[in-house]
Amino acid sequence: MSRKTSITLIRSILAIIVLAGAIGLQSEDSYSFSKREKAYYAGANVINFVRPGLVFKVTSAQIAQDGTITARVLVTDPKGVPLDKDGINSAGTVSLSLCAATIPKGQRQYTSYTVRTQTSPITKVSAIQASADSGGVFTKNSDGDYTYTFKTKAPSAFDAAATHTIAVYGSRNLTEFNLGTNYASTTFNFVPNGGQVAVVRDVIRTQSCEKCHDQLSFHGGSRRGIELCVMCHTPQTTDPDTGNTVDFKVFIHKIHMGSSLPSVQAGTPYQIIGFNQGVSDWSKVVFPSDARRCEACHEQNTGAAQANAYLTPNRASCGACHDNVNFATGLNHVNLPQLDDSQCANCHIPQGELEFDASIKGAHTIPSQSLTLPGLNINILKVDNGTAGNTPAITFTLKDDAGNPILASDLSKSPNRLAVVMAGPTTDYGYTSFGSDVTTTGYVSEDATKATCGADGTCLYQFLHAVPAGAKGTFTIGMEGRRGATLLAGTTIQQTTQYGAINKLINFSVDGSQVVARRKIVDTAKCNACHTFLSTHGGNRNQVEMCVLCHNPSTTDAANRARSTDPALKNSPAQGVNFSMFIHKLHDGAYLASIGQPLNVSGNTFNNVVFPAFSPSGSIGNVQSCDMCHVNGSQNNLPIGLNDVQTPNSLLTTTPAVTAACTACHATKPELSHAVANTTQFGESCTACHGPNGDFTPDKVHAQ
Repeated sequence: MSRKTSITLIRSILAIIVLAGAIGLQSEDSYSFSKREKAYYAGANVINFVRPGLVFKVTSAQIAQDGTITARVLVTDPKGVPLDKDGINSAGTVSLSLCAATIPKGQRQYTSYTVRTQTSPITKVSAIQASADSGGVFTKNSDGDYTYTFKTKAPSAFDAAATHTIAVYGSRNLTEFNLGTNYASTTFNFVPNGGQVAVVRDVIRTQSCEKCHDQLSFHGGSRRGIELCVMCHTPQTTDPDTGNTVDFKVFIHKIHMGSSLPSVQAGTPYQIIGFNQGVSDWSKVVFPSDARRCEACHEQNTGAAQANAYLTPNRASCGACHDNVNFATGLNHVNLPQLDDSQCANCHIPQGELEFDASIKGAHTIPSQSLTLPGLNINILKVDNGTAGNTPAITFTLKDDAGNPILASDLSKSPNRLAVVMAGPTTDYGYTSFGSDVTTTGYVSEDATKATCGADGTCLYQFLHAVPAGAKGTFTIGMEGRRGATLLAGTTIQQTTQYGAINKLINFSVDGSQVVARRKIVDTAKCNACHTFLSTHGGNRNQVEMCVLCHNPSTTDAANRARSTDPALKNSPAQGVNFSMFIHKLHDGAYLASIGQPLNVSGNTFNNVVFPAFSPSGSIGNVQSCDMCHVNGSQNNLPIGLNDVQTPNSLLTTTPAVTAACTACHATKPELSHAVANTTQFGESCTACHGPNGDFTPDKVHAQ
């Protein structure tokens, strides 16, 4: 039977099975997929026939005396059932490529055996680049079991006692079954003489990268995981077009520094020219955390064997970020030339006696995170008189990290601050008026430094504004505070900073009904997976529950625009900043700018923001990864909110809640028209199709 006939037969059988079987979500005894995969929504019969997914496993590898490299590779589905890579005896063809590399004795990085020569059409310069093997031969032992013989041979003097690694990466094409493309990769360490693997490269684990990137996948999606990346991104690999190295430790530092690189700020873009002369420019990248937080990536809790490698300085790694340093001349290096790495650790020890010194941890100290700061801690104890028509009184404590009491009045002088914010009801903030003298929309903020405090740090603040008469349900009071400090006072590196207390909130019933907290959509911990410590508005706000009190449906940046000295900003329509809409827009900033809808809030633009999550095919900006921010599948829990959102600069100056959230990303006119067409005098009909029980829930339409 020919391959073409076999494929046709598979399609025919599949069609019969699909018609005969009920199409529903995967059954408990079938293959297991997440709600973000297309396979999750296919019928059990389809899944059990096609068996989506792809897994590679190298079971053995050898290097013969003549340098011939062979590897035995298993190709299976997620349950370990063999797959025919040619797509004859199983659905979908599988393409796979292999690399081979070694860690030479006394070194910490790979040297690849499988390389290619790349010549730049721009500079006419040629460079060696680590790559996959080309021209090798697969021998089929049985379905799913293959031996690959590399065309590339190990050098005649290869070290048979050194660590060697085989990498496999590839994809399985299931698009004809509407199940997308599956990607996989793996690595296998071995010592050719049969010895134990004692040397590995294990500095950062993939799980650390995936805090922000969701699924680390490059070059079309098939190269997955740090273990594979470091095999080709070696010191031997250079971009001949720009002359830039793509050595991992340099390349990754530079990418994540991006717009903060001294070279970029001086006017030289950071670019790599790659496949088909495609230009990748990282000059506008803004790291979502503080670049001084080395441990944002160099996490110490992953089990990586060399997790503390960042504490061993070298010119390549350090010079990647500090790229205005000339180690040969000593420029920007206190005039000390550094011709090799042997003396780096003499000055740059892991940690010194003081912060902000030349030690690695000291030099990367973030002032607002200094361990010498006394701290500021708020704890709300209770709310009294918090009923409709009355002015609430809030009892709270103010203490430093040592438990010493702080007077509220001590925070009255700038940059110190202490404030209380009241909003409600929790069913949806935004349209409650706390009095004609209140200029903020839907909430009231008051200066709490006038609270009376006891010697033990217990304070009482009486609100000046009342809960509106006739108010119903649950209201919320949140507290924010900030403290200034001088670090290393009297020294030559004295500096000032400010830092905020963790926001605290309390819910209370204004009418005697049961207290009901506001719906939980996202979690601050998820924000901090990328941002490490999300702190905005001068360090005052750092909890999502606090953000939504002010970023409510009625709030816009109109007040800030009115104060602007820029006529274009001052005279243009205000931008709505309701949390769900604003955060969606902010994280999709580059896309919105590309379709002519730049996000400008009070003069701050977000036109270069690209969401860091990767799509399965290896492209950045995958805003379909809703679970990166949302909790408990909240993206499917439509409707969201009750109140219309103020959107003065939109085609709709007032936008229904679901439409505002969804068209923040789905921002084209046809998409907005779809939402408008499905909204009547009775409200939005989004739940009919996109609700938790609809055929087009957000998870389903975002599945990949």
